[in-house]
Formats: sequence, C-alpha cells, structure tokens
Amino acid sequence: MATHFDLTDLQLMVHIGDWHSLTRAAEKTHLSLPAASTRVKNLEEHFGTQLLYRTSQGVTLTPSGEALTRHARTVMQQIEQLRGDMQEFARGVKGHVRVLANTTASTEFMPAVLARYLAVHPDVNVELRERLSYLIVRAVADGSADIGVVAGCAPDPKLQFIPYRNDRLVLVTARRHPLAGEEAVPFADTLGFDYVGLSEWSAIHPFLVQAAAGLGRTFRFRVEVGNFEAACRMIESGVGIGVIPESVALRYARVLDIAVVPLTDAWSLRQLHICVRDLDALPVFARELVQTMIDDVPADRGRG
Repeated sequence: MATHFDLTDLQLMVHIGDWHSLTRAAEKTHLSLPAASTRVKNLEEHFGTQLLYRTSQGVTLTPSGEALTRHARTVMQQIEQLRGDMQEFARGVKGHVRVLANTTASTEFMPAVLARYLAVHPDVNVELRERLSYLIVRAVADGSADIGVVAGCAPDPKLQFIPYRNDRLVLVTARRHPLAGEEAVPFADTLGFDYVGLSEWSAIHPFLVQAAAGLGRTFRFRVEVGNFEAACRMIESGVGIGVIPESVALRYARVLDIAVVPLTDAWSLRQLHICVRDLDALPVFARELVQTMIDDVPADRGRG
C-alpha cells in the first residue's frame, strides 16, 4: 500500500484528539478548515475506515481514529526526539550511547561511572534506562540498546558477555523484627511476613515474585514504593520486610535503624555481566564507557 499521508496529517490527527474540534485542530496545524477536512477525508479513503464522528457539537474519534492518533503521537514524539538529537549534533555532541541495566546497576553503580565518563566525554550523551535482564538481552540483540548490564540470564551466542560485578541480595528488617537477629535465613522463611516491595518498574520486583512462585508461595505486599530509600524507611517503621541489594542495605543501615540479614539461597549472589553485540564493533566512545565501567569495580568487589 502506497503512503498517501504525511506528517501534517498525523499532527492534525493529534490535535483533533486533543481538542475534539476540527476547527481548532486546523488552526493548531496552520491549515484552513476546508484543507483540514479534506486531509481527514483523504485519510479515511486511504485506510478505508471512518476516523471521526461528526456532530453539531464537534468531532470525536472513532475507534480506528483513536488507534491512528495513538500511532501519530508516537511518530510525532519520535520526530521531536530526532529534531532534538540533530540539534545536539549541531551543538557539537558527537555520540549517543544507549545503556539498559538492572535495578542494582542503575541505582548503585552507574551514577559514579557516568560521572567519571561524562566528565571526560563532553561530546557524548548517555541514555540510561532500567529493564529486566531478559529484556535487556533482547534489546542488545536487536540493536535497540548498545550496552546492557544483566544478572542471571542464560548466555546468548549472538552476544558477548563480560564479567562485571558480584551482586548480593539481602533481607532487610526493622531491628525489632523476629528475623533481625538471625545470622542468615532462607528466602522461604521470610514469605510468611508482610513485605515492602519496590514498584513494578524495578527489575527486582518480578525477580522476587518469580522466586516466590518457584517455591509455590506468594508475597504479602503491604505497600509498594518507588525507590530504595522509601523502602528502607518503611521497613524501619515496621511496615514490613524487604529484599534489596547488599550495597544499598549497608548504606542505609548506617543512618536508619534496620538490620541486614544474609539470604542462604544460591540466587541471592548473582554475577552481573556487561553484554554487547560485538565490543570491537562499538564506536570508540561506547567502548570507552565499557572500560570505565570495568575500571570502576573495587578490588574487593571483583568481577568473578
């Protein structure tokens, strides 16, 4: 099917969705009302479906109109991103690195890494997003990410995996909690207590849900919060217990009245890997970011 619409058509549909008025949408798109009406009719003919319900009070989108408008918004957002990226290149930005990482790497390790890296690479921008490890592997494989940091994923023959850091998950409780005095506990023994969990945006959330499901158990989430600090403060108040990275737990244990208890489960100690499609094929500035990540690992937190 040949393409018989352009960006102006898509912008017009976005404005119609925003204003529910063809007249107002035409003004926002810098079109005359007849021109806007003709564009909508051409779109309807092209797709073979009605896009608008027209009444004396204005217009509303049909289901197919709503679907087209959703896609139009996505395209226009991508165009704005493209425009912004090109403006950055015009200002002297020479590189853009897309990094996906799990919760621990995103919040604990990457801030220091990026501070060092960006200080000596003023012409490079880094896009860092948190994802589940299996989604990171998929994104690196299909080219939508340049560098990934993953834990506990099966090797992919199409990718290169570079040992990075050891990542230990631990139980955190209030000092007065029954488990606070234990030297170590199995994860199964914690599931009878109320949990403070990170919201589903966190890669740790589904990991723990899956671990509980593997035991035939479920979490008793009393509250879900958006970051580690909020989780530790809730735990300190006795709302529940939680499982978080050891580095985070020890940091907050210095300022909050919480106890850190090791887990006996083998999966609590995980090896983090940096994954790339082909390290040698990455741009020089992206390879230098990988090297900065490796160099940032303290000697006592070896790469396994």
